[in-house]
Parts: sequence; C-alpha cells; structure tokens
Amino acid sequence: MICEPPVIHEMSERPPGYIAPNLSPLGLELHPHQLDEGVYALMANEVPKDNNGLVVGDRAALVIDSGVTPGVGRHIQEVAARLTDKPVRYLANTTYHGDHTFGNTAFGPEVTVFSSRVNKAAMADLDAEKRIRVDSMYGDDAVLDEVVTWRKPDVVFDRFGEIDLGGRVAQLWHFGPGNGSGDTIVYVPDAKVAWTGNFIGPAGIPPMMLIGDPSSYTRSIRAMRATLDIDTFVPGHGFAGPAEPGTSGLLTYLEHVAASVSRRKEAGESVTAMYEEITMRGIEPPPGVPEGFMALLRSFHRLNILLTYRWMEGVDAA
Repeated sequence: MICEPPVIHEMSERPPGYIAPNLSPLGLELHPHQLDEGVYALMANEVPKDNNGLVVGDRAALVIDSGVTPGVGRHIQEVAARLTDKPVRYLANTTYHGDHTFGNTAFGPEVTVFSSRVNKAAMADLDAEKRIRVDSMYGDDAVLDEVVTWRKPDVVFDRFGEIDLGGRVAQLWHFGPGNGSGDTIVYVPDAKVAWTGNFIGPAGIPPMMLIGDPSSYTRSIRAMRATLDIDTFVPGHGFAGPAEPGTSGLLTYLEHVAASVSRRKEAGESVTAMYEEITMRGIEPPPGVPEGFMALLRSFHRLNILLTYRWMEGVDAA
C-alpha cells in the first residue's frame, strides 16, 4: 500500500490590513544574471514577482520553477533558449504554490518535473490553489483563466535527489517544514548557489510562515546550514544575495517571534497588541528600500505573528 505523506496546509487567515505580494505576470520580464559558467539567476524586473533559474550542463539544462501561468512558463523557456543551445530536459519546483508551478504545463513531455514528495501531495486541488493566489493578482484575475490543469512532478524524493546534467550536477534537498511543508532547495555544489523558493532569502527580508510553525522552520534552516556550503541564495521573490548574514538573521527572527508570541500569549496579551509590540529582530532591510516595499515587509511580519499565535493555540489544544 502506498501512503501519501502528511501535508501541513497553509493557514488562510490574514491580519487586518494585510498586503498581499503582487505576483501578477502582467509586465513580467526575466533578466538573466550569470552567477557561474552555465548558472543563471533569472530575476524578475519587478519585486516581488517570481524569480527563476537555469543550470546548464554539457548534455542538458535544468529550469527552476515555472511561473504562475503557462505563458510565463513559455517565457522562461524563451529566455533559456537565448542563453544556451542545450535542451531543457528537467524542471524543479521549489514549492507547490501556483506561482511556482502553474507554468509546469508549458513544458513538454520530454521535460521531467522534480520536487519533494510532500509538494506533490499538496498539489491536490487546483481550484482551491487558484483561489488562494488570486489576491496576489491585483485585479488581473483573468490571467489565471489560462490555468486549466496542474501538472504534478514526475519524479519525487523524500530528503535528497540529484540530477546529472553532464559535467555538472544539481542537488535537490528537503530539510523539513518552512514556508510550507514541502520546501525544496535546488543546490549547485560547484557554484555554491542555491535556489531557495519561499524557504529563505538574503538578509533583510522576513519570511512568510504560512504554516505558522517557527520551531520546525528553525530546525529545517539549521539542517540546511549544517549540510550545504552555500555562498549565494536566489530566492523565489526579492533580491539574490549572500547566504550570510541572511541565514543567521532569519534564525534570530524566527526564535524571537516564537519566544515573544509564546511569552505574551501566556500573559494573556491579545494578538492585536502583539502586532505593535513584537519587533522584526534579526531582519534589517537594506537602506533605500521604498516605503511601499517596507509596508509589504511589515505586513509579512504581522502575518507571521498571527499564524504563530494560531499554531500555538493548536499545539495547546492538542
């Protein structure tokens, strides 16, 4: 008997005044940044729209994430074709979220899709996933009409997988729950570059704890840091940058949020009061960040406080 792994679903509650990230594909352009020979970060022209990646070997190429619509998936392949004549034979999904996977259908049957077993198990209800992501379309809801099927991974792994591109390997790692329950890291050892999806990014950007579990998230990050020698993060959204001090800052942040929510909850403080009192310790946005982007980061922080509070309520009730 084959048993599907447990999926911890994203909590749907949002704090008052929550600002969803703008992930609409309208106006999206992907600009390649070469990080090593044959290793490219495909960076969105507008933050926080989705970033992607391309890794090229002697025999084949790998694309990281496929975008929020089949149209974006086709655009990624067009960009890849301008960078290499090696065929794209592999696609890796860092998460199950639709903005990273709805474009899977744009890749032909000659392309093998990889992700964690948990991510595949989470890809069970296309309509529900579209409803969750529609707030991030900012009125461009019709763009999701193009999404009529959800191509799931062909090959899954539990903790580790590896793709041989010819003269270069790409590793796939799942260290445990983070932003979601199946977060997948795509790591190129010889370049020391990791595509981290929604799991972790460079310094200054708070995560979205969509399953509300800072304790497991912290353990997963520590496992990643102990296992992989990473110089550069390419996150699913935002700016590429050094793994440190981003990793240390995020650990500080998660531990601070968990301890602060727990202490204040025990004291009977309302979650509304926590929004104003709990700081973003460990998160230091770079200077010159526009106020609109800072408002988005503060919104993520409030979301993390709320979902941590709800997670702790569930733990207490268990």
